[in-house]
Amino acid sequence: MTHTLSPRMRIGAVVLAAVVLATLAVAYTVHATDRNAPAARTSSNVTLDNTHGLYVRTAEGTIAALGPKGLKHTGLSCRRFYASGSSAVCLTTKPGIPPRTQAIVLDRNLREKRTVTFGGTPNRARVSPSGRMVSWTVFVSGDSYAGSSFSTRSGILDTDSGYLIKSMETIQLTLGEKRYSASDVNYWGITFSRDDNRFYATMSTRGKTYLVEGDLKAWTARTLRENVECPSLSPDGTRIAYKKRVREGTSNPWRLHVLDLKTMRDTPLAETRSVDDQAAWLDDKSVAYALPGATRGASDIWSVPADGTGKPSRTARDASSPSMNSADGR
Repeated sequence: MTHTLSPRMRIGAVVLAAVVLATLAVAYTVHATDRNAPAARTSSNVTLDNTHGLYVRTAEGTIAALGPKGLKHTGLSCRRFYASGSSAVCLTTKPGIPPRTQAIVLDRNLREKRTVTFGGTPNRARVSPSGRMVSWTVFVSGDSYAGSSFSTRSGILDTDSGYLIKSMETIQLTLGEKRYSASDVNYWGITFSRDDNRFYATMSTRGKTYLVEGDLKAWTARTLRENVECPSLSPDGTRIAYKKRVREGTSNPWRLHVLDLKTMRDTPLAETRSVDDQAAWLDDKSVAYALPGATRGASDIWSVPADGTGKPSRTARDASSPSMNSADGR
């Protein structure tokens, strides 16, 4: 007896196979990246109070502070790390299929305060200037509108109240002058203002990306500008560094810009290479970001003035995920 599949069942089987293959690909990549980087912290005397300066993720997957005498290791292993104010966040992966991520929230002694586990692969992490608000973005698969491609999921944790927003996709969104909702709305790359309420993020729908300004208390967001990805708010809160798509396709599509939020005028930075990262401000005058290094799969951290002048300079070899821990907590 021969069984035949209807066209609908065949399409469903193809989609299911694509999702399974995509999930396996992510799981393999995560395993390959993390095979030498367990999530647990080992002993270290480094804290955010006794060691200021730039923190980076090393080629081995560990987090270290970059000092004049070299690296000072924290004992943490993270896929993405960010510190600000009273908190830091370390994104790690848990083995298995489908991929899962842990957002480990740390105090200034880099001791665990809370851990949140959710599905997906780590992509971006941020902490508000005070340290109260923590956010993350992960890649996920299986959303019907994305087919065999990946979509994103962004969450926010209020470390004071413990309130957890598992997905930003529930926010009330205004696009242009109208309320907007669609199944393909994605958010990523959250960055917070100093009041722990206003924030900025990337929103994607129907093949376009937008900069959105959000209000946490009102749980609303509105679009400000098109073609903005991975925003990063300056310490003085007046500008946003972001990556702008300057050409279609996958060949060098991005260029770093800085947007003045008062005049809404943007400035291309002197870095002309394609940067696929959420830049981190080193101070009010310069930003840092990762670029592919000389070795396959490795990256270096570069910095460039935020006003379009000067030229890029390499800040750290074989490193990624820059985060400035300044002495004044900004």
